[in-house]
Amino acid sequence: MKFVLTCGGTAGHINPALAVAGRLKELLPESEFLFLGAEGKMEMNLVPRAGYEIRALPVTNISRGKSPAAIAHNLRTLHNVRRSRRMTRQILKEFQPDAVIGTGGYVCYPVLREAARLHIPTAVHESNAVPGLTTKMLAGAVDKIMVGFEESRAQYRDPDRVVVTGTPVRGEFDRYTREAARAQLGIPEGMPLVVSVWGSLGSGHMNEKLLELLPLMRGQKDFRLVHAVGSRDYADFTEKLGTLGIDPADCGVDIREYIFDMPRVMAAADLILCRAGASTLSELSYTGKPAILVPSPNVTNHHQERNARVLEHAGGAKVLLEGEFDAASLLALVRELLGDRERLASMSASMRSLAVPGATDKICGEILSLLQV
Repeated sequence: MKFVLTCGGTAGHINPALAVAGRLKELLPESEFLFLGAEGKMEMNLVPRAGYEIRALPVTNISRGKSPAAIAHNLRTLHNVRRSRRMTRQILKEFQPDAVIGTGGYVCYPVLREAARLHIPTAVHESNAVPGLTTKMLAGAVDKIMVGFEESRAQYRDPDRVVVTGTPVRGEFDRYTREAARAQLGIPEGMPLVVSVWGSLGSGHMNEKLLELLPLMRGQKDFRLVHAVGSRDYADFTEKLGTLGIDPADCGVDIREYIFDMPRVMAAADLILCRAGASTLSELSYTGKPAILVPSPNVTNHHQERNARVLEHAGGAKVLLEGEFDAASLLALVRELLGDRERLASMSASMRSLAVPGATDKICGEILSLLQV
């Protein structure tokens, strides 16, 4: 069998595609895989790291502004859609896939539209509770629509066509025990580990909070912290550290541009500080990790806060909104949670209760049903 997968923009779209590809490869070892992504985006790095071929398309986003610059940008985007469809058509004719699967991002639109036009079986998966613009635009064209949340079905014109599968988690999250992961990372026995990660590009707001936090942590030995700055701000962040004269090691902090070994780092962690994208929340519930969630305010219909509140109401997380906390209160909350092992254990159990078991297998089953395999 041959499969084309398309995803783009953020790790929240890319990781589910990698999870699906990995499981399909286990089920059908002789299969061939090709990814299609957007030029210059994160998938062009992450997908080859996972061992898959990826080809780039000239895809750009849609601006919701009304300024002359925004209108000009959208005209370029329309031009790029036409180019991407022509390129996709040629790639599909050469590769001759049995199915084309999209997991989110603007690149999905030209790829899945062209696959549908060529009568190739198509499927799209939407991780977020609130469907993205691309998924909505594809709903009438693809053969199969899959979503991560039951609440999402009502967002579509024909809910009966929508299958609730949960959001897939990469098989690597089963690879590590807590003990093995901590040993590999050099975390001493009894030393709590906190992981701070804010999406594939990072968060300028949370990076600023960490710069305020580090002086409060000088010489502390209460816990270790791994913080992912993100590719967008990494150079500026490290420059500011030098200007402030801060040595992260003196604060018990490991600064990274991106956490490429997230399954291992998460397995070792006692507490996660992060955004509330659907893919991240699926990983948290799958691994049962307590979390402090700071939803991104820069998303449509506040869907990250809506996702985060589900976890908070279940008892697995604390939710903080941007602008409602400072560095000192964040540090106090981290220490409060780390100091109460019973509470952390309860949060962990609550988080695990939200996991959707077998999400990856459900998605692969839906894909294979299109092929009558």
